[in-house]
Amino acid sequence: MKIFVRERMRAEEGTKKPRFRVVGVQGGDLKIYAKRIRKVELKELAEHTGAEIVYLTRDGEGAEGKKG
Repeated sequence: MKIFVRERMRAEEGTKKPRFRVVGVQGGDLKIYAKRIRKVELKELAEHTGAEIVYLTRDGEGAEGKKG
């Protein structure tokens, strides 16, 4: 099983906000109801389910989703 996440732009380290957004889950029988999740919570989920965490990269610009 794999859990795909990406780091949020507005939540830097030390801001006391969840830093990651769950994008999708492959395989297994896991339902995640939270939109945003902390790294500690993510690691604990992966540990208990035997899942691998896949960190998706960002381009840093955010230009692809903008309407022009």
